[in-house]
Amino acid sequence: MIKIVTVIGARPQIIKAAALSRAIKNSFSDKITEIIVHTGQHYDKNMSQIFIDELGIPEPNYNLNVGSASHGEQTAQMITGIEKILIKLKPNYLVLYGDTNSTLAGAIAASKIHIPIVHIEAGLRSFNKAMPEEINRIMCDHASTLLFSPTATGFNNLINEGFSTSNSSPYSSDNSGIFHCGDIMYDNSLYFKSLSVQNSRILNNLHLENGNFILGTIHRNNNTDDPVRLNAIFSAINNISNKDKITIVIPLHPRTSKLLDKNINKELLNSIKSNKYIKLIDPVSFLDMIALESNCNMILTDSGGVQKEAYYFNKPCIILRSETEWVEIVEQGAAIIADADENKIISSYNKLINNNKQLFPSLFGDGKAAEFICNTMIDG
Repeated sequence: MIKIVTVIGARPQIIKAAALSRAIKNSFSDKITEIIVHTGQHYDKNMSQIFIDELGIPEPNYNLNVGSASHGEQTAQMITGIEKILIKLKPNYLVLYGDTNSTLAGAIAASKIHIPIVHIEAGLRSFNKAMPEEINRIMCDHASTLLFSPTATGFNNLINEGFSTSNSSPYSSDNSGIFHCGDIMYDNSLYFKSLSVQNSRILNNLHLENGNFILGTIHRNNNTDDPVRLNAIFSAINNISNKDKITIVIPLHPRTSKLLDKNINKELLNSIKSNKYIKLIDPVSFLDMIALESNCNMILTDSGGVQKEAYYFNKPCIILRSETEWVEIVEQGAAIIADADENKIISSYNKLINNNKQLFPSLFGDGKAAEFICNTMIDG
């Protein structure tokens, strides 16, 4: 029996952890014991607890209750809390997801006391080190023992950075194992789509017609905190909705909601609030998000996870960033990088909405990534 400690903190990590916890419960309960640590990075109930409840993952065994703070202060508090837990529990592995401050803190804490690190979503690169997430993911990868990449591009990035495909078990931080295993979020999307059909009522509640609305998400601080970028994005949304008389639904991240009045000019903000085609709503549950993604006709987002989910559900996507880790979907023509440029957003919309021949070949595995990860940890 091996013991793993899983660190979660941000909402996407809670969702990703559901796939691994489900696989352990269903197929590996006699071989893997999982202890979950919640850093409290996202402490808002709508951004955290509701996902734990809805997705059926175990309640965290520990909650550090770090909350919001500067990058340095938040990460330092997490390192201290995670280190104490690791010293107490002495797990075989620390499992980390993605690229948040919780990821970085876990990597630093575990590497200092020689706990092997498992990094899920390894190898992803935006090649923009101005993004805190880029630094976090690079540092975590290079401290890890087992690295699981969801895409061929991510796997090749690891090779280009010096990781070897010829390493074999027993693995260590100096003899890392790298694997192209597919995406655990694809596992989740397949599993939860049927539950969404049964349980989500959001389409009825918002009076939405299947295939006749756009979904938008904006949460990255370089968009929300920059008035020029935020105005450009919302001006494009306002223009598209009015021109084509199409509903655009935007579940507002707490950061975005807080900064709307401050960073959007009053004339545009009044136009948005009076626009009958724009629905600004509170954060939604994962099942409701699946319902919105799978029933819309296009997605506009600055979220890496939502970009992938758009592809899972065969929806064209406008990326509100200057780059993406998911280059495959852009190369496939299923997404366009428009950044926070109003004209590019509008032209991308016109191009994608008129492309009726878009294909979505499989890029993200077979829906069994979590099982592969569990078996590799057991064998590693």
